[in-house]
Amino acid sequence: MDLQDQLKNLFPEHIPSEQPDKKEKSSIWLQDDPLICKYEKRKGKPTTIIEGYTGATSDFKQLAKELKKMLGVGGSFKNEQIIIQGDYRDKIMEFLKMKGFSVKRVGG
Repeated sequence: MDLQDQLKNLFPEHIPSEQPDKKEKSSIWLQDDPLICKYEKRKGKPTTIIEGYTGATSDFKQLAKELKKMLGVGGSFKNEQIIIQGDYRDKIMEFLKMKGFSVKRVGG
């Protein structure tokens, strides 16, 4: 007897509602032009830079926060760019494509 059967026995009059979609709805404004994801070395250390977002800066900051949390690394938001510590271009591009952005890889 699984959980659904147990619930039906406890609450016979209850009509279960449909399961909500678990697909992630993005509150971030999506754009037509691709985001640019590039790799640079700054002071001898690898960094990944994302630029080219034309929406609100608060949305871009939120995206930076989500990326840093997902990767577990440091980074910042400066001059309309997201700067991530380390070379994570592949993971970042995959994450952005999953969010619905088009991404262009620049350099290397």
